Amino acid sequence: MFTGIITDIGTVRSIEQRGDLRLVIDSGYDMGGVDLGASIACSGACLTVVDKAPAGEKGWFAVDVSHETVSRTAPGLFAEGARLNLERALKVGDELGGHIVTGHVDGIGTLVSAEPDGDSIRIVVEAPASLAPYLVAKGSITVDGVSLTVNSAEDVAGGACRFGINIIPHTQQLTTLDALEPGRRFNLEIDILARYLGRMEQLRK
Repeated sequence: MFTGIITDIGTVRSIEQRGDLRLVIDSGYDMGGVDLGASIACSGACLTVVDKAPAGEKGWFAVDVSHETVSRTAPGLFAEGARLNLERALKVGDELGGHIVTGHVDGIGTLVSAEPDGDSIRIVVEAPASLAPYLVAKGSITVDGVSLTVNSAEDVAGGACRFGINIIPHTQQLTTLDALEPGRRFNLEIDILARYLGRMEQLRK
């Protein structure tokens, strides 16, 4: 489990196509406190640490990304030089500063627009029709691993939903949401409570 509060920005140092895709990610984390087998959310996708920097070396860790994960995450996310929002798994007793996040990507959103709004940037993201029923104003959404609040939600032709969120300066500085060109693709995870409520509603019909 995660909270959607980003604690580091990693950079993909190298990629190697094996049976799965092996990534080596540079990070500011003290890897002495990260066990092999630990979970780290990488721009919203929960991945397992399979190798890491020896003691005394600059921080890096390696993960294996399955074909399933690659197919369900934003195109170009796992490319050499790509920046990734990183969050280590929640520990019992940690502050829940965002909302409960599983690290399972539900769909891919597309940035429609990004405009200044006070000191913030107001962005509009189009989510696929499969996620539209779970998006509601003042609800929670995870965008590339970042816990954010939906300010508005509007259904559009074809069943998709466009939702608006504000990116405050602090979030811009500490995440990869400082690069906001229209057309950018995002990993989206809906609120887990909305997911369960949606399933319950399906079973009632």
